[in-house]
Amino acid sequence: MISHVPDANSNEGSRDPGTAGSLLAVSDLHVAYPENRRIVADLRPSSPGDWLIVAGDVGEFVADVEWALSVLSERFAKVIWVPGNHELWTHPRDPVKARGLERYDLLVQTCRQLGVITPEDSYPVWDGAGGPVVIAPLFLLYDYTFLPDGTTNRAQALAQALEAGVVCTDELVLHPDPYPDIASWCAARVSATEQRLASLPDGRPAILVNHFPLVREPTRVLRHPEFAQWCGTVATADWPVRFNASTVVYGHLHIPRTIWHEGVRHVEVSLGYPPEWHRRPAPPVIPRQILPVADAD
Repeated sequence: MISHVPDANSNEGSRDPGTAGSLLAVSDLHVAYPENRRIVADLRPSSPGDWLIVAGDVGEFVADVEWALSVLSERFAKVIWVPGNHELWTHPRDPVKARGLERYDLLVQTCRQLGVITPEDSYPVWDGAGGPVVIAPLFLLYDYTFLPDGTTNRAQALAQALEAGVVCTDELVLHPDPYPDIASWCAARVSATEQRLASLPDGRPAILVNHFPLVREPTRVLRHPEFAQWCGTVATADWPVRFNASTVVYGHLHIPRTIWHEGVRHVEVSLGYPPEWHRRPAPPVIPRQILPVADAD
């Protein structure tokens, strides 16, 4: 179920092409960690015209999500947000007890009060360097179809994950209400979003933004392949090509990198948990520049 599906062809939110700036993106800020919270507090645009995509997992508590998006929306010319799985958790310590669709709708209303674009709003058009391009923020979830090798169904995949000790916390705190399960909620989101993307003008390039990867390939490097079942759906495998994506922006895996698949650039823009990024030889580079395309990409 989608609360509101406005005209996908609208140019609402497009920027003044005369304003210099870059299209930037970040995800998996996890601001409950003090080090990450300080990073967000210090995050600033390098140009007044910079836009920022926030591809989910800002935090688990509604107040934390509101704080981070409020800080960022005051600094960047436009902020575009999609939910991750962590925003949808009903954490035992969060005073906000809304679950499932009700929680998502609450987050959407919070974003709208801050002027932040969500998957329920008109798709903005980036007219700056590298544009024009439609930016399509998506909310799709997962349906357990990214099965680990050697399994043919969800029961086998879950048993393998249990044996490996890598079961996603979503199984305890991400509630699908009013849907019977996460896969059903995912199916509803995929169906409605597919119709909306199909109405985009032919030939206009798009940037597809989703917390989870749209294709299976980014999950091939997971240290624990059993975790892939919580990372997307095979239903979107042809979307980057079918909907003329110049770039897919995603997070969730905490493996920031750029890959090319079937001629489409897929950029993971995650920060991740401090113990993860501390192990890397260089400090985290956030936000990542999406447009104009950097030479390294």
